[in-house]
Amino acid sequence: MITVHNLENSQSIRILWLLEELNVPYEIKQYKRDAATDLAPSDYKRLHQIGTSPTISDGDLVLPETNAIVDYILDKHPNATLRPEPGSEERARYLFWFHATQGSFMPLLLDSLIFKRMISKVPFFLRPVMSAVVGKVRAVYLEPRITRMLSFIEEELGRSTWLAGDSLSAADIVMGYCLEVAEVRIGFGGQYPNITAYLGRMRSRPAYKTALAKNGAFRPFAS
Repeated sequence: MITVHNLENSQSIRILWLLEELNVPYEIKQYKRDAATDLAPSDYKRLHQIGTSPTISDGDLVLPETNAIVDYILDKHPNATLRPEPGSEERARYLFWFHATQGSFMPLLLDSLIFKRMISKVPFFLRPVMSAVVGKVRAVYLEPRITRMLSFIEEELGRSTWLAGDSLSAADIVMGYCLEVAEVRIGFGGQYPNITAYLGRMRSRPAYKTALAKNGAFRPFAS
């Protein structure tokens, strides 16, 4: 049976949601972040050499990385409907969003957090200089890329209920976390009504509600 090593306030909520959508048995082992650093505890880091969340174990296998875990679980359940069939109209959209979420969008959200902490964590007398430097980088590099990504998501959700069509797919399960984080860290300000409606649909799904209850309170880092 799969064990989800569930680090609080982390991307592992995606794996819980996936397993709940599949309605398959699994176990959870909960881990608390270090109160001073917000980092994973040492016993979590010992699970695998890279020490990141999410991580699952299945027998002797220990596997980190969101998309690797999602594919591994879906390969074990080939009759699941969370990946569009190869050759179908929805398949290319699915593949794009499944990989762009982690390859393009998630790094931007991580950069946003790092830039905020570069200001908040330095001595107060350095903050004006750091704010000026970070503000320039955000304006030139980060914010345009995040805006382009959110605008494209908004456009795509004007075409269909979910990212790859009118049925939920694993691309939505990995994207859901990113949009939860973006709503807190970036803010939507009423600019993205399709994304807001999409998050409402996601949060209303029984499987997501169950995963959230098992995960514990989900608080994406804002700063």
